[in-house]
Amino acid sequence: MFVHLHLHTEYSLLDGAARIEQVVGAARSFGMPALAITDHGAMYGVIDFYKACREEGIKPILGCEVYVAPRTMADRTPHVDDNLYHLVLLAENQEGYRNLLTLVSLGFTEGFYYKPRVDKGVLARYSKGLIALSGCIAGEVPARVLTGELAQARQSAGEYQDIFGAGNFFLEMQDHGYNEQQVVNRELLKIHRETGIPLVATNDVHYVRKEDAGSQDVLLAIQTGKSVDDPNRLKFQSQELYLKSGEEMESLFGESPRAIQNTVEIAERCMVDMDFGNLYLPDYRVPDGYTADSYLAELCCRGIRKIYGEPGDEAQKRLELELGVIKQMGYAPYFLIVWDFIYFARQKGIPVGPGRGSAAGSLVAYSLGITNIDPLKYGLLFERFLNPERITMPDIDIDFCFERRGEVIDYVVQKYGADKVAQIITFGTMAARAAIRDVGRALNMPYGEVDRVAKLVPAELHVTIEKALSDAPELRELYDREPEIKKLIDTAAALEGMPRHASTHAAGVVITGEPLTHYLPLYKTTDGAVTTQFAKETVEELGLLKMDLLGLRTLTVIGDAVRMVAESKGESIDIEHISLEDRNTYEMLARGETAGVFQLESSGMRSILRELKPEVFEDIIALVALYRPGPLGSGMVEDFVKNKHGRKKVKYLHPMLEPVLKSTYGVIVYQEQVMRIASDLAGFTLGEADLLRRAMGKKKPEIIAGLRSKFVEGAKHNDINEVIAGQIFDLMEYFAGYGFNKSHSAAYALVAYQTAYLKANYPMHYMAALLTSIKDNTDKVAAYIEECRRMGIEVLPPDVNESRDSFTAVDDKIRFGLAAVKNVGLAAVEAIIRVRDQGGPYQCYADFCRRLDTRVVNKRVLESLIKGGAFDSLGYRRAQLMAAVDVGLSLAQQSQREREN
Repeated sequence: MFVHLHLHTEYSLLDGAARIEQVVGAARSFGMPALAITDHGAMYGVIDFYKACREEGIKPILGCEVYVAPRTMADRTPHVDDNLYHLVLLAENQEGYRNLLTLVSLGFTEGFYYKPRVDKGVLARYSKGLIALSGCIAGEVPARVLTGELAQARQSAGEYQDIFGAGNFFLEMQDHGYNEQQVVNRELLKIHRETGIPLVATNDVHYVRKEDAGSQDVLLAIQTGKSVDDPNRLKFQSQELYLKSGEEMESLFGESPRAIQNTVEIAERCMVDMDFGNLYLPDYRVPDGYTADSYLAELCCRGIRKIYGEPGDEAQKRLELELGVIKQMGYAPYFLIVWDFIYFARQKGIPVGPGRGSAAGSLVAYSLGITNIDPLKYGLLFERFLNPERITMPDIDIDFCFERRGEVIDYVVQKYGADKVAQIITFGTMAARAAIRDVGRALNMPYGEVDRVAKLVPAELHVTIEKALSDAPELRELYDREPEIKKLIDTAAALEGMPRHASTHAAGVVITGEPLTHYLPLYKTTDGAVTTQFAKETVEELGLLKMDLLGLRTLTVIGDAVRMVAESKGESIDIEHISLEDRNTYEMLARGETAGVFQLESSGMRSILRELKPEVFEDIIALVALYRPGPLGSGMVEDFVKNKHGRKKVKYLHPMLEPVLKSTYGVIVYQEQVMRIASDLAGFTLGEADLLRRAMGKKKPEIIAGLRSKFVEGAKHNDINEVIAGQIFDLMEYFAGYGFNKSHSAAYALVAYQTAYLKANYPMHYMAALLTSIKDNTDKVAAYIEECRRMGIEVLPPDVNESRDSFTAVDDKIRFGLAAVKNVGLAAVEAIIRVRDQGGPYQCYADFCRRLDTRVVNKRVLESLIKGGAFDSLGYRRAQLMAAVDVGLSLAQQSQREREN
């Protein structure tokens, strides 16, 4: 019997090619009782690996091959401290797993120098519960053997034994056919006999089957940016780094049976259990005299009075119901945490979105100011957000002004502690086309040929090479006809979908009660941000609180437009309380003039707007829900438009459907309508109705059949004929596949309406704010300037005396912002404005040149300003100034020298 204790999965990024599912399946087929994961320096894949092993019925051993600094983690001398040693660590128990999380995190957060590094001091501090193996020939003991430092090799082995304790450090023997390994193995045997430090046999697994060696070699070439033909590139000089059978390993190490036996004994000792059933909500510190539940109730009561005055029966009952469910589920701290950072944002004047996702269905969220849509007025359901009959963590995603989102994250870090808050990692994977291009480069194939093959892969979301070969006849023909193309595509298919690099998720933030390393390992990005090493799905599986704090540019546009209106017209717009019945807005929407309006600007949406001619906010909510491939292809949109304008008579299968479907002209548009029908007509609780909606959406026939009979039976109690009840159920089932979450739709419809309102009533200010938000995208700037012309708004060229960095509204016109001029960087723009503000307007071209620092305003900046017309108002022709650029720079340099003297 043999167990592999040294294995690199696809999460040894661009180095390991052993996909977790395949390698675990292979170990199972060999009858191995356990398998270890030891990726380089990181633990990205341990949870996926753990679950895959459990599914296959083998024991997962969680580990990591760490990099050990030659001196200390703090030392960073080039050519000294970048010569790292490898060391394999395996978690023997829960304490060991937690220590491993800490060590791997410290490698990134404190020890990073080319690679994440630990040192012997930190290993000693966190050694409990860990089993260490001396590593491949890059380990410290083997490396010293190979340089002839035999005494130091013994000393290093003794140090590791002292760090981890007798019986917890093993001398690792490998045999991939390298001569160096024979030298090392002979010496390791001697050290073992002299010191009693036990031996263990491993294979440095980097791929699953022997024939995968070629794919892994290409992966290495991609990592190093070299071609496979390059004689100087990093390359494994062996094809033996695959998952060998127990028999293969026994034949390699027949003279050291104890080294084989020890793999099984180590595996038996290792026992780490993952718990996916618990929730670990951080504590929210409430004022004295309150519990989290009572404080939440207090805040809600204050909020609801502010909204409704004295709340009516419906609001009061709904609030009590929601608070009861939240208390029962133990989620009060969650709501308080979200309320707290939104309250902070509002106090600081940071624009906050009206909520997204199903959270808009909660009256608690509305009364706390987390969302800005009245769920009672728009028929939004709490159970769609938080179902007492299906316990899941609530999910509140919040949009903030794109430019100030960082302030909210900083506040959260400061409040809960830097050791308890992190952003979340995401992995860029090799998609089909990218994999073909990467592999083509590595195989040194002509660019044109690789590009031609890549372009034959359909440009669809989530398309795979396998699917492309069956869907694209031309690609298939090339594959079958040309061996070189076949090799390219087969290699790309072997690497497709593998993680290529790590980066930071656009929105995810995790907050924990204990330090993060109690639960997961940490990673540090190149720009210094600390993130988790687990992706967001894994973070949620572990029961941790994950929030999505999104940066939405549209909120920045709204905030800028409102500010400009206040500055130039003295009008204060409270965007959260504008009238939702503004005639100008609906007239503009009905004309389809929605370029620059959130969610409503595509050509298809504009043509539907012209047909529909929305007159009420409910129409916009429906449009946001309907404008998706499913409903567009099903004829629902045409029915909706015809029914609204009376071109088709609305028929209800039963009168009880009318109150539910009236606002959408008899068409089932929303998931909430499916739930309401089940509740009103068949007596389902809204929790049961949510389960029905989910079953219909996921098309689970066995569940649907049981629910159908329950629905028909329940409808009988409302005197609804069995045949009619069946027809209603069929109708619900048909539309459930297309139905959209009304809460999400309503929230986004509100942002769409706010942008439309500003465009219809304050066109100059809105368009100036919009142009500023996309100033770095030349094509979009040109398109929106064209829209300004259509609206009769003149866009003036940039001007050194009048332009700010952004586009601004000036006397019924828009002035081009200096930061939007190509090749003029922010530093130059800030200098031009600062010098102008301090010393008054520029009198002439020479005055401009004399007053500015040549280190900031150089030749390229000057030429770009001239071509953009920024000096036109000073009375010059552009050609005249282009000829005088060098003269201007000479003046600037002369003035610079005078200032410095």
